[in-house]
Amino acid sequence: MTYENRYDVSTWPVGDPLEDIGEVLNSIIADVHQRQSASTPPYGGKPGAVIYIPPGDYRLRTQVLIDISFLRIEGSGHGFTSSSIRFNVPEDQWEGLHELWPGGSRILVDIPRERGDDTAGAAFRVERSGDPRISSVEFVDFCLDGLHFQEDESDLPAENTYSNGKTGILVASPNDSFRISGMGFVYLENALTIYKADALSVQDNFIAECGSCIELKGWGQASKINDNFIGAGFKGESIYAENHGGLLIAGNNVFPRGSSSVHLHGVTRSSVTGNRLHSFYPGMLRLSGNSSENLIATNHFLRDLEPWTPFHGINNGLDDDYGLINIDGSDNSVVTNHLSLNIDGRDVTPSGSAPVVIRLRNGVGNFVSNNHVVATHVDSSQSDSCFEGQVDSLLSKGPSGGLEVVTVSIEASSERNTVLDSGRETEILADRSVNALRITPEVGG
Repeated sequence: MTYENRYDVSTWPVGDPLEDIGEVLNSIIADVHQRQSASTPPYGGKPGAVIYIPPGDYRLRTQVLIDISFLRIEGSGHGFTSSSIRFNVPEDQWEGLHELWPGGSRILVDIPRERGDDTAGAAFRVERSGDPRISSVEFVDFCLDGLHFQEDESDLPAENTYSNGKTGILVASPNDSFRISGMGFVYLENALTIYKADALSVQDNFIAECGSCIELKGWGQASKINDNFIGAGFKGESIYAENHGGLLIAGNNVFPRGSSSVHLHGVTRSSVTGNRLHSFYPGMLRLSGNSSENLIATNHFLRDLEPWTPFHGINNGLDDDYGLINIDGSDNSVVTNHLSLNIDGRDVTPSGSAPVVIRLRNGVGNFVSNNHVVATHVDSSQSDSCFEGQVDSLLSKGPSGGLEVVTVSIEASSERNTVLDSGRETEILADRSVNALRITPEVGG
């Protein structure tokens, strides 16, 4: 018995994986093509292959093109570590750090940036025309490191711009049963962009310090994003999906500072449940484009202040009356969520207004029930240490007072909604003649 369908980049005779693993991977895929040009006897299959990447640093200068099904590329460790913290440590202190760069089976994405071509900067590009659609491609247990961000039109230091034109994995054509698991993505402008996905699984990855993290575009169905650590930059979104049905987003821990934690556009009959969502901006969860019949349940929302000095003053451009949850759609259920709002009341925008927690902007028949809002005013402070600043902020329990908020705001363009036990009398703005309301009971009331 031979194992001709298992490859190791470190022993493949074509190319040098340390200098350009892209050339090596493309050569292996070409070999699989050549050997599996016809169905194999006795059972008629084209089994695909496994390509193994041992722990080590591998520079990628050539884009990898995948156009075969049943291909699994696997390493031995996602290797994520914070590049942002390192780049914001004075360089004369680098010598004392235990590690400088991400590790594990690490691919250094070093593709030249080409403006005007959104696909050229992808380390891995999956694309195939014709039938059937490409299936069962797996990326497992290795790290994609974009190395550096670049200067842009802002005044930010280059390493804080989240811009470099690099994408980790781009799936450009219809696909079925793909799996992204155990991966690390860091310092990429777009970590994972997938068009037209069916039964996609994005599970147990560490995707952070990227411009955008997970983008599901075009259309799709029956996919899941679960149990990931995720955190986009202020320009991008942590989880974005458009025109999907049956999407499950569950059990993720979403860090700041993405412009949104979850943004669903034209998404129907999907679920966002059991996630921990943390943000420095309003608009944490957005349902836009008439997203309808979705379940938003048992999530923990935390909006607080940016504690780290290099990003102080940066925001996503939304005012606090936009809502932590903003809904354009019908027949959605927003139930049993916990929402913590810990901000400096003096910084609320527009000045003098009350922040909105749940805002129903358009649509009919939404059901909002048993959501618990805790709003406190805290004095803003920043730290030069990202890690310590964020931990101090999370553990702080010394607010200087309560914060006046609107827990639910229903605009005139949204009606026939039901709101139960999600705010006191003074905290809900709604036309009772076209919406059903039950106010949260008060002590002694």
